[in-house]
Amino acid sequence: MSTSLSAAGSTHGRHPAADAGPQALCAREPRVPAERLVAEMVPPPRFDSVRFDTYNPDPAQPSQAEAVGVLADFASGLGGAHATGSGKRRWFGRAPKAAAPSGPRGVYLDGGYGVGKTHLLASLWHSTPAEPALKAFGTFVELTNLVGALGFQQTVQTLGGHRLLCIDEFELDDPGDTVLVSSLLSRLVEQGVALAATSNTLPGKLGEGRFAAADFLREIQGLSAHFRPLRIDGQDYRHRGLPEAPAPFSDEQVAKAAYATEGASLDDFPGLLEHLAKVHPSRYGALTDGITAVCLTGVVPVPDQSTALRLVVLADRLYDREIPVLASGVPFDRLFGDDMLNGGYRKKYFRAISRLTALARDAKPLVSQ
Repeated sequence: MSTSLSAAGSTHGRHPAADAGPQALCAREPRVPAERLVAEMVPPPRFDSVRFDTYNPDPAQPSQAEAVGVLADFASGLGGAHATGSGKRRWFGRAPKAAAPSGPRGVYLDGGYGVGKTHLLASLWHSTPAEPALKAFGTFVELTNLVGALGFQQTVQTLGGHRLLCIDEFELDDPGDTVLVSSLLSRLVEQGVALAATSNTLPGKLGEGRFAAADFLREIQGLSAHFRPLRIDGQDYRHRGLPEAPAPFSDEQVAKAAYATEGASLDDFPGLLEHLAKVHPSRYGALTDGITAVCLTGVVPVPDQSTALRLVVLADRLYDREIPVLASGVPFDRLFGDDMLNGGYRKKYFRAISRLTALARDAKPLVSQ
Protein backbone atom coordinates (compact mmCIF):
# COMPACT_ATOMS: atom_id res chain seq x y z
CA MET A 1 0.00 0.00 0.00
CA SER A 2 1.28 3.43 -0.79
CA THR A 3 1.74 6.32 1.55
CA SER A 4 1.87 9.84 0.23
CA LEU A 5 4.08 12.51 1.71
CA SER A 6 3.12 16.14 1.45
CA ALA A 7 4.93 18.51 -0.84
CA ALA A 8 6.41 20.21 2.20
CA GLY A 9 9.75 18.73 1.23
CA SER A 10 12.03 16.00 2.44
CA THR A 11 15.35 17.66 3.28
CA HIS A 12 16.67 19.46 6.32
CA GLY A 13 16.62 23.17 5.54
CA ARG A 14 17.21 22.47 1.85
CA HIS A 15 15.15 22.51 -1.32
CA PRO A 16 13.93 19.00 -2.32
CA ALA A 17 15.74 19.35 -5.63
CA ALA A 18 19.08 20.04 -3.96
CA ASP A 19 21.87 17.48 -3.95
CA ALA A 20 21.32 14.37 -1.92
CA GLY A 21 21.51 15.06 1.78
CA PRO A 22 19.69 14.14 4.96
CA GLN A 23 15.93 14.33 4.94
CA ALA A 24 13.86 15.91 7.72
CA LEU A 25 11.08 14.15 9.55
CA CYS A 26 9.72 17.62 10.33
CA ALA A 27 9.11 18.15 6.61
CA ARG A 28 7.03 15.01 6.25
CA GLU A 29 3.25 14.89 6.54
CA PRO A 30 2.29 11.30 5.65
CA ARG A 31 -1.23 10.36 4.61
CA VAL A 32 -2.01 6.71 5.39
CA PRO A 33 -5.02 5.06 3.69
CA ALA A 34 -7.17 2.86 5.92
CA GLU A 35 -6.39 -0.25 3.88
CA ARG A 36 -2.71 0.11 4.73
CA LEU A 37 -3.57 0.07 8.44
CA VAL A 38 -5.22 -3.34 7.92
CA ALA A 39 -2.58 -4.77 5.59
CA GLU A 40 0.21 -3.83 7.99
CA MET A 41 -1.29 -5.68 10.94
CA VAL A 42 1.58 -8.18 10.92
CA PRO A 43 4.67 -8.43 13.15
CA PRO A 44 7.02 -5.49 12.48
CA PRO A 45 10.25 -5.98 10.51
CA ARG A 46 12.32 -6.49 13.66
CA PHE A 47 10.25 -9.59 14.40
CA ASP A 48 9.92 -11.02 10.87
CA SER A 49 12.16 -13.99 11.56
CA VAL A 50 11.62 -14.65 15.27
CA ARG A 51 10.27 -18.03 16.34
CA PHE A 52 9.89 -19.89 19.61
CA ASP A 53 13.18 -21.70 19.01
CA THR A 54 15.03 -18.38 18.57
CA TYR A 55 13.90 -17.17 21.99
CA ASN A 56 16.64 -17.72 24.57
CA PRO A 57 15.08 -18.23 28.00
CA ASP A 58 17.13 -17.05 30.95
CA PRO A 59 18.02 -20.20 32.95
CA ALA A 60 17.56 -18.17 36.14
CA GLN A 61 13.96 -17.34 35.16
CA PRO A 62 11.99 -20.61 34.70
CA SER A 63 8.83 -18.65 33.82
CA GLN A 64 10.40 -17.79 30.46
CA ALA A 65 10.83 -21.41 29.33
CA GLU A 66 7.37 -22.19 30.69
CA ALA A 67 5.87 -19.38 28.60
CA VAL A 68 7.39 -20.85 25.43
CA GLY A 69 5.73 -24.19 26.07
CA VAL A 70 2.34 -22.72 26.92
CA LEU A 71 2.31 -20.49 23.85
CA ALA A 72 3.45 -23.27 21.51
CA ASP A 73 0.56 -25.41 22.75
CA PHE A 74 -1.81 -22.48 22.36
CA ALA A 75 -0.68 -21.95 18.74
CA SER A 76 -1.11 -25.62 17.84
CA GLY A 77 -4.61 -25.54 19.28
CA LEU A 78 -5.62 -22.84 16.80
CA GLY A 79 -5.12 -25.07 13.78
CA GLY A 80 -8.71 -26.27 13.47
CA ALA A 81 -11.54 -24.68 11.53
CA HIS A 82 -12.56 -21.21 12.62
CA ALA A 83 -15.54 -21.10 14.94
CA THR A 84 -17.57 -19.31 12.28
CA GLY A 85 -16.78 -22.01 9.72
CA SER A 86 -15.29 -19.49 7.32
CA GLY A 87 -11.79 -19.59 5.94
CA LYS A 88 -12.00 -16.32 4.08
CA ARG A 89 -11.42 -12.81 5.31
CA ARG A 90 -14.61 -10.78 5.53
CA TRP A 91 -14.25 -7.13 4.64
CA PHE A 92 -17.87 -6.13 4.18
CA GLY A 93 -20.11 -9.18 4.71
CA ARG A 94 -21.67 -9.92 8.08
CA ALA A 95 -20.06 -12.88 9.80
CA PRO A 96 -22.35 -15.59 11.17
CA LYS A 97 -22.51 -15.51 14.95
CA ALA A 98 -20.88 -18.41 16.75
CA ALA A 99 -21.48 -19.66 20.25
CA ALA A 100 -19.16 -17.99 22.72
CA PRO A 101 -16.31 -20.33 23.68
CA SER A 102 -16.21 -21.44 27.32
CA GLY A 103 -13.33 -20.27 29.50
CA PRO A 104 -10.58 -17.79 28.59
CA ARG A 105 -10.14 -17.35 24.86
CA GLY A 106 -6.67 -15.84 25.04
CA VAL A 107 -3.32 -15.53 26.75
CA TYR A 108 -1.92 -12.44 28.40
CA LEU A 109 1.87 -12.06 28.67
CA ASP A 110 2.74 -9.97 31.70
CA GLY A 111 6.23 -8.85 32.56
CA GLY A 112 8.66 -5.95 32.61
CA TYR A 113 10.05 -4.28 29.52
CA GLY A 114 12.78 -6.16 27.71
CA VAL A 115 11.95 -9.73 28.82
CA GLY A 116 11.03 -10.75 25.27
CA LYS A 117 7.24 -10.47 25.35
CA THR A 118 6.99 -9.08 21.81
CA HIS A 119 9.35 -11.81 20.58
CA LEU A 120 7.03 -14.42 22.06
CA LEU A 121 3.89 -12.72 20.77
CA ALA A 122 5.31 -12.53 17.25
CA SER A 123 6.42 -16.17 17.51
CA LEU A 124 2.85 -17.09 18.40
CA TRP A 125 1.61 -15.26 15.30
CA HIS A 126 4.16 -17.00 13.07
CA SER A 127 3.49 -20.43 14.61
CA THR A 128 -0.30 -20.33 14.42
CA PRO A 129 -1.28 -22.63 11.51
CA ALA A 130 -3.35 -20.16 9.51
CA GLU A 131 -2.65 -18.01 6.47
CA PRO A 132 -1.46 -14.47 7.25
CA ALA A 133 -4.78 -12.97 6.13
CA LEU A 134 -6.45 -14.80 9.04
CA LYS A 135 -4.06 -13.49 11.68
CA ALA A 136 -3.62 -9.89 12.88
CA PHE A 137 -0.81 -8.35 14.91
CA GLY A 138 -0.69 -4.77 16.13
CA THR A 139 -0.12 -2.50 19.08
CA PHE A 140 -2.98 -1.31 21.22
CA VAL A 141 -2.64 2.14 19.65
CA GLU A 142 -2.76 0.67 16.14
CA LEU A 143 -5.91 -1.27 17.04
CA THR A 144 -7.73 1.83 18.28
CA ASN A 145 -6.54 3.72 15.19
CA LEU A 146 -7.99 0.95 13.01
CA VAL A 147 -11.37 1.38 14.67
CA GLY A 148 -11.12 5.12 14.06
CA ALA A 149 -10.36 4.55 10.38
CA LEU A 150 -12.89 1.79 9.63
CA GLY A 151 -15.56 2.32 12.26
CA PHE A 152 -16.50 -0.13 14.99
CA GLN A 153 -18.81 -2.41 13.02
CA GLN A 154 -16.49 -2.63 10.04
CA THR A 155 -13.57 -3.48 12.32
CA VAL A 156 -15.59 -6.30 13.91
CA GLN A 157 -16.49 -7.63 10.45
CA THR A 158 -12.90 -7.32 9.21
CA LEU A 159 -11.26 -9.01 12.20
CA GLY A 160 -14.15 -11.34 13.02
CA GLY A 161 -13.03 -13.92 10.45
CA HIS A 162 -9.54 -14.19 11.95
CA ARG A 163 -8.17 -17.10 13.93
CA LEU A 164 -5.94 -14.89 16.07
CA LEU A 165 -5.57 -11.26 17.11
CA CYS A 166 -2.28 -10.32 18.80
CA ILE A 167 -2.19 -7.01 20.68
CA ASP A 168 1.24 -5.74 21.71
CA GLU A 169 1.78 -3.25 24.55
CA PHE A 170 -1.75 -3.33 25.88
CA GLU A 171 -1.76 0.10 27.53
CA LEU A 172 -4.97 1.84 28.54
CA ASP A 173 -4.37 5.57 28.49
CA ASP A 174 -7.95 6.71 28.25
CA PRO A 175 -11.19 5.38 29.79
CA GLY A 176 -12.91 5.85 26.43
CA ASP A 177 -10.38 3.54 24.78
CA THR A 178 -11.02 1.03 27.55
CA VAL A 179 -14.72 0.83 26.77
CA LEU A 180 -14.01 0.72 23.02
CA VAL A 181 -11.49 -2.14 23.19
CA SER A 182 -13.50 -4.06 25.78
CA SER A 183 -16.52 -3.99 23.46
CA LEU A 184 -14.42 -4.90 20.42
CA LEU A 185 -12.71 -7.86 22.08
CA SER A 186 -16.00 -9.14 23.44
CA ARG A 187 -17.49 -9.10 19.96
CA LEU A 188 -14.45 -10.80 18.47
CA VAL A 189 -14.50 -13.54 21.12
CA GLU A 190 -18.15 -14.15 20.21
CA GLN A 191 -17.00 -14.63 16.61
CA GLY A 192 -14.45 -17.24 17.73
CA VAL A 193 -11.31 -15.12 17.47
CA ALA A 194 -8.48 -16.14 19.81
CA LEU A 195 -6.69 -13.32 21.59
CA ALA A 196 -3.12 -12.79 22.76
CA ALA A 197 -1.71 -9.67 24.34
CA THR A 198 1.37 -8.28 26.04
CA SER A 199 1.64 -5.63 28.71
CA ASN A 200 3.73 -4.59 31.65
CA THR A 201 0.75 -4.92 33.99
CA LEU A 202 -1.59 -7.80 34.84
CA PRO A 203 -5.10 -7.44 33.33
CA GLY A 204 -6.74 -6.80 36.70
CA LYS A 205 -4.31 -3.98 37.47
CA LEU A 206 -4.35 -2.06 34.17
CA GLY A 207 -5.05 1.58 34.83
CA GLU A 208 -3.69 1.40 38.36
CA GLY A 209 -2.01 4.69 39.20
CA ARG A 210 -3.76 6.49 36.33
CA PHE A 211 -7.52 6.54 36.87
CA ALA A 212 -9.68 5.73 39.87
CA ALA A 213 -13.10 5.83 38.21
CA ALA A 214 -15.26 2.83 39.15
CA ASP A 215 -16.46 2.45 35.56
CA PHE A 216 -12.87 2.23 34.33
CA LEU A 217 -11.95 -0.48 36.82
CA ARG A 218 -15.11 -2.41 36.04
CA GLU A 219 -14.21 -2.46 32.33
CA ILE A 220 -10.73 -3.70 33.17
CA GLN A 221 -12.16 -6.61 35.13
CA GLY A 222 -14.34 -7.50 32.16
CA LEU A 223 -11.33 -7.59 29.87
CA SER A 224 -9.42 -9.72 32.35
CA ALA A 225 -11.92 -12.55 31.98
CA HIS A 226 -10.92 -13.03 28.33
CA PHE A 227 -7.30 -13.92 29.12
CA ARG A 228 -5.21 -16.49 30.93
CA PRO A 229 -2.43 -14.40 32.56
CA LEU A 230 1.06 -15.71 31.93
CA ARG A 231 3.80 -14.08 33.99
CA ILE A 232 7.27 -13.70 32.43
CA ASP A 233 10.00 -12.66 34.86
CA GLY A 234 13.46 -11.43 33.98
CA GLN A 235 15.77 -8.52 33.30
CA ASP A 236 15.75 -6.31 30.22
CA TYR A 237 17.60 -8.42 27.65
CA ARG A 238 18.67 -5.26 25.76
CA HIS A 239 21.08 -4.47 28.58
CA ARG A 240 21.84 -7.99 29.80
CA GLY A 241 25.59 -8.38 29.43
CA LEU A 242 25.84 -5.53 26.90
CA PRO A 243 27.98 -2.38 27.16
CA GLU A 244 26.44 0.85 28.36
CA ALA A 245 24.73 3.01 25.76
CA PRO A 246 27.09 5.49 24.11
CA ALA A 247 27.12 9.03 25.43
CA PRO A 248 25.52 11.65 23.17
CA PHE A 249 27.67 13.05 20.40
CA SER A 250 28.21 16.69 19.44
CA ASP A 251 25.91 18.54 17.05
CA GLU A 252 28.70 18.57 14.49
CA GLN A 253 29.27 14.81 14.71
CA VAL A 254 25.57 14.11 14.33
CA ALA A 255 25.19 16.42 11.32
CA LYS A 256 28.29 15.01 9.64
CA ALA A 257 27.03 11.46 10.10
CA ALA A 258 23.63 12.42 8.71
CA TYR A 259 25.16 13.81 5.52
CA ALA A 260 27.41 10.77 5.19
CA THR A 261 24.62 8.21 5.64
CA GLU A 262 22.36 7.53 2.68
CA GLY A 263 18.70 7.71 3.66
CA ALA A 264 19.34 9.39 7.02
CA SER A 265 17.15 12.11 8.49
CA LEU A 266 18.38 15.15 10.41
CA ASP A 267 16.17 17.14 12.75
CA ASP A 268 16.40 19.51 15.67
CA PHE A 269 14.85 17.60 18.58
CA PRO A 270 12.59 20.37 19.93
CA GLY A 271 11.35 21.00 16.39
CA LEU A 272 10.60 17.32 15.92
CA LEU A 273 8.58 17.25 19.14
CA GLU A 274 6.49 20.14 17.83
CA HIS A 275 5.97 18.37 14.52
CA LEU A 276 4.80 15.16 16.21
CA ALA A 277 1.91 17.14 17.68
CA LYS A 278 0.70 17.82 14.11
CA VAL A 279 0.88 14.19 12.92
CA HIS A 280 -1.54 11.53 14.19
CA PRO A 281 0.35 8.76 16.03
CA SER A 282 -1.12 6.20 13.61
CA ARG A 283 1.11 7.80 10.95
CA TYR A 284 4.39 7.72 12.88
CA GLY A 285 5.40 4.50 11.14
CA ALA A 286 4.78 6.07 7.73
CA LEU A 287 6.72 9.13 8.93
CA THR A 288 9.84 6.95 8.91
CA ASP A 289 9.27 5.24 5.54
CA GLY A 290 12.58 4.94 3.69
CA ILE A 291 14.62 6.33 6.59
CA THR A 292 17.79 4.39 7.39
CA ALA A 293 18.92 6.38 10.45
CA VAL A 294 17.40 9.15 12.56
CA CYS A 295 19.83 11.91 13.54
CA LEU A 296 18.76 14.38 16.21
CA THR A 297 20.51 17.48 17.49
CA GLY A 298 19.83 19.29 20.74
CA VAL A 299 18.02 16.56 22.65
CA VAL A 300 16.48 18.05 25.80
CA PRO A 301 14.16 16.69 28.51
CA VAL A 302 10.59 16.35 27.28
CA PRO A 303 8.54 19.32 28.59
CA ASP A 304 5.15 17.71 29.30
CA GLN A 305 3.30 14.43 29.41
CA SER A 306 1.38 14.79 26.14
CA THR A 307 4.65 15.35 24.29
CA ALA A 308 6.25 12.46 26.17
CA LEU A 309 3.51 10.02 25.16
CA ARG A 310 3.88 11.00 21.50
CA LEU A 311 7.63 10.41 21.75
CA VAL A 312 6.95 6.95 23.22
CA VAL A 313 4.93 6.01 20.11
CA LEU A 314 7.70 7.27 17.80
CA ALA A 315 10.30 5.31 19.79
CA ASP A 316 8.20 2.16 19.38
CA ARG A 317 7.92 2.63 15.61
CA LEU A 318 11.67 3.28 15.28
CA TYR A 319 12.46 0.21 17.35
CA ASP A 320 10.06 -1.97 15.36
CA ARG A 321 11.79 -0.90 12.15
CA GLU A 322 15.32 -1.21 13.59
CA ILE A 323 16.19 2.39 12.69
CA PRO A 324 19.29 3.55 14.61
CA VAL A 325 19.09 6.89 16.43
CA LEU A 326 22.13 9.17 16.66
CA ALA A 327 21.76 12.16 18.96
CA SER A 328 23.42 15.10 20.64
CA GLY A 329 22.27 16.77 23.83
CA VAL A 330 21.16 14.99 27.01
CA PRO A 331 21.37 11.18 27.27
CA PHE A 332 18.16 9.28 26.61
CA ASP A 333 17.86 8.25 30.26
CA ARG A 334 17.28 11.92 31.08
CA LEU A 335 14.45 12.45 28.60
CA PHE A 336 11.70 12.11 31.20
CA GLY A 337 11.61 13.91 34.54
CA ASP A 338 11.22 12.22 37.90
CA ASP A 339 7.56 13.18 38.04
CA MET A 340 6.97 11.23 34.81
CA LEU A 341 9.09 8.25 35.80
CA ASN A 342 7.19 7.97 39.08
CA GLY A 343 3.75 8.51 37.55
CA GLY A 344 1.08 6.34 36.00
CA TYR A 345 2.79 6.10 32.61
CA ARG A 346 6.20 5.17 34.00
CA LYS A 347 6.27 1.76 32.29
CA LYS A 348 5.84 3.42 28.91
CA TYR A 349 8.65 5.86 29.62
CA PHE A 350 11.04 3.17 30.84
CA ARG A 351 10.25 1.13 27.73
CA ALA A 352 11.02 4.15 25.53
CA ILE A 353 14.32 4.75 27.32
CA SER A 354 15.22 1.09 26.93
CA ARG A 355 14.41 1.05 23.22
CA LEU A 356 16.03 4.39 22.39
CA THR A 357 19.16 3.31 24.27
CA ALA A 358 19.35 0.15 22.15
CA LEU A 359 18.92 2.22 18.96
CA ALA A 360 21.59 4.68 20.12
CA ARG A 361 23.96 1.75 20.53
CA ASP A 362 23.12 0.63 16.98
CA ALA A 363 23.88 4.14 15.69
CA LYS A 364 27.36 4.40 17.19
CA PRO A 365 29.14 3.02 14.08
CA LEU A 366 27.70 5.88 12.00
CA VAL A 367 30.15 8.31 13.60
CA SER A 368 33.61 8.20 12.02
CA GLN A 369 36.29 7.47 14.54
